[in-house]
Amino acid sequence: MNRIKHLNGRSKRFVAFVALSMLLGSCFSRWIMTESEIKEHYRDKFAKPLYHMVENDSLKLHYVTFGADTAQPVLFIHGAPGAWDGYLNMLDDSALQHQFHLISVDRPGYGKSQKKPKKRVYSLVEQAQAIVMALKSNHSGKKAIIVGRSYGAPVAAEIAAMYPELVKKVILLSPAIDPDTEKFWWFSKYGKFFMVRWFLPERMNTATDEKYAHVAELRKLKNEWPKIQSDVTVMCGGQDWIVDTTNFTFAKKMLQGNKNARFIFIPESGHLISSSRPDLVKKEICGLEDLKETIQQQASAN
Repeated sequence: MNRIKHLNGRSKRFVAFVALSMLLGSCFSRWIMTESEIKEHYRDKFAKPLYHMVENDSLKLHYVTFGADTAQPVLFIHGAPGAWDGYLNMLDDSALQHQFHLISVDRPGYGKSQKKPKKRVYSLVEQAQAIVMALKSNHSGKKAIIVGRSYGAPVAAEIAAMYPELVKKVILLSPAIDPDTEKFWWFSKYGKFFMVRWFLPERMNTATDEKYAHVAELRKLKNEWPKIQSDVTVMCGGQDWIVDTTNFTFAKKMLQGNKNARFIFIPESGHLISSSRPDLVKKEICGLEDLKETIQQQASAN
């Protein structure tokens, strides 16, 4: 009888693990499109993504591009979990396609950007070194504008610090950059359990591993902020429940020596500012006057 109770207890724990795994796997699934959904999305569109894969000794980096590669590059970097299509509304914008070479990456460990065997976490430096390879597809000779959201923001900042000769401007959306206010969710610890990980998609396991490396990586980044020479715009939403809004104050502190830094706080916006306020993001990418000129040129061409 005791053995039966013991087995029943183990069965209940196993079922609980399975249920938890399914819950975790579905938490952010609405933010990630399947290949069939992406194919259907672009089925009747004139401008379709060009797919690229570059490789070095550490990984394979996957990214997509829109627009002429002789135009100024705009590099988009997603958060966690996520993929290149997290910026779909920006990438599909005809005015941006007309003026810029749009590049959106799968960060190492996400999407089709494969990790080296047994490599669980890529540091910010390693991610910067990998993602900057995508800029090699651009042949304009112009410095890039980099847009980074959530944990993609510190990656964007790292690129700007490491490669100042390649970066004109960095736009940080809902940046997760303050190591002292890093949020951990009630389910975060369960994502480290083998039985839970076994049921989760790889992107979720990558996000969990990365999550527990955030604090150490962001502490290292504190020494890199003064090296950023480019223009910087920081945008945060007052309704962001994923990244603490104190990151906005932290950004001001880290960038106090940068005279070309701008800070925009949007009380009504949540975490996905590129979706809720694409107009503001678009303005920061190309500037209001340039944006008007681009729209007028496009209207004339049509």
